[in-house]
Amino acid sequence: MPRARSIALLVGLLVLCFAVAAIGGVSTAEGIREWYPTLDKPPWTPPNWAFGPIWTTLYTLMAVSAWLIARTENPGSALGFWGLQLAFNAAWSPIFFAWQQTGLALVVITALWAAIVATIVTFRSRSGLAAALLAPYLAWVTLAWTLNAWIWWFNG
Repeated sequence: MPRARSIALLVGLLVLCFAVAAIGGVSTAEGIREWYPTLDKPPWTPPNWAFGPIWTTLYTLMAVSAWLIARTENPGSALGFWGLQLAFNAAWSPIFFAWQQTGLALVVITALWAAIVATIVTFRSRSGLAAALLAPYLAWVTLAWTLNAWIWWFNG
């Protein structure tokens, strides 16, 4: 792949990932200020200031990971799983924060977790680095799953 096309692809994937981040940011703003602070949360809940830097890093890693795969031969099915996880990612924030549907959000984050695992497994056969770049994302979504489950269970 020519260098200019490769750079354009990376930029496009970064834009796509950060568009999903923007959806999350817009849909969570009011819920984070008004609803989320009132919830019973587990003791391992990260401080609010940590979410921005962590998600910025994770979206960057997601884009680079997909970029590495997109540069391989016939990346279609592998990128299909990546797109699926990104769609679940985009859906979770509005469901949880804007609609305050913690049970439905738990179903979506479970599907997100499974889609990330499928993406890692699929990417691993093409690029160990691309798969490894998604490991922190899987770890963070696992933590987010526990937070979502706790909030659903203890807040009704």
